[in-house]
Amino acid sequence: MGSRYGAGMIPATYQRPDTIAYALQALAGSAGSNDIRPVAGGTNLLDLMKLQLVTPAALIDVNRLPLDRIEARDDGGLRLGATARNADTAWHPLVERDYPLLSAAMLAAASPQIRNMASNGGNLLQRTRCTYFYDRATPCNKREPGSGCSAIGGLTRHHAILGASEYCIATHPSDMCVALAALDAVVHVASVRGERAIPFADFHRLPGNTPDVDTSLAADELILRIELPPAMRFAAHSAYLKVRERLSYAFALVSVAAALDIGPDGTIRAARLALGSVAHKPWRVAAAEAALEGARPGAEAFAAAAEALLQGAVSQGQNAFKIPLARRTVIRALETAARGTVDNQGSSRPQPETPA
Repeated sequence: MGSRYGAGMIPATYQRPDTIAYALQALAGSAGSNDIRPVAGGTNLLDLMKLQLVTPAALIDVNRLPLDRIEARDDGGLRLGATARNADTAWHPLVERDYPLLSAAMLAAASPQIRNMASNGGNLLQRTRCTYFYDRATPCNKREPGSGCSAIGGLTRHHAILGASEYCIATHPSDMCVALAALDAVVHVASVRGERAIPFADFHRLPGNTPDVDTSLAADELILRIELPPAMRFAAHSAYLKVRERLSYAFALVSVAAALDIGPDGTIRAARLALGSVAHKPWRVAAAEAALEGARPGAEAFAAAAEALLQGAVSQGQNAFKIPLARRTVIRALETAARGTVDNQGSSRPQPETPA
């Protein structure tokens, strides 16, 4: 296959294991490197390979593994299999009913064709969409550690306003991950060394001085599933708002996942709030949610939450507009959530009756 650099894709060996144990044994050879990569839908990995931004020696096709189930947990939570497709997840009856915030975020992403191929685990691992990262003719610390960050002082319209460092100002591109962050998801992974659970807040990393390391996932680990705690209390008042330069198939300039638990007395009992496309990972601040708890839905409370969420925001030149845009988007998302969740067909979800 050709690339815009003319060199084409570097060949890799291919395995398609039938068992998780076989897949983990194959990935064990990648400990300490990225020579072996799992692949499901390949919607990001194959692009990176075509441009020779990653050149794995081997691909492990995980599509035959029993990791595509979406099922309820005994406590009312939900398990999302790593190889379940984004489209199947977004439209699953349990996701639509209990986690409309996640469904809305996933349906705001990419195109229907890509959602039909992209896997849940792969969504978590997609790389930044920074122009300089994709251009091998320019220095990039994510691509070649120590080479420099071409984005700093360059074209920064889509870059970070929070959590950046002198080594990298890129943003994480996922819509799904913003909702998962707000919903307190947990990522379950495995290797030949055993299984472990990673709280979603710890899964993605800020760039610091190692921006080439995007996640806390080890090279020999495989994502098995994503687990969500019960969230029915937020189902009636949630919103995912994505601001982008065109309506279809575009990454966000700013996105907000907002969910409220509003009590019978009209006050906010609990809140979940996360920002996307403003940092190297989905951005969530406990103080912003605490500012909403006990308050009545309204402009004053929503503005206070927005200010807390954006505390420390710094522009990178061309993206200065992102700070006021993010503030307004947070307020608007909270206003929408307070009025009631809008389902995937564009109609308002019926609200539960308030006890007299």
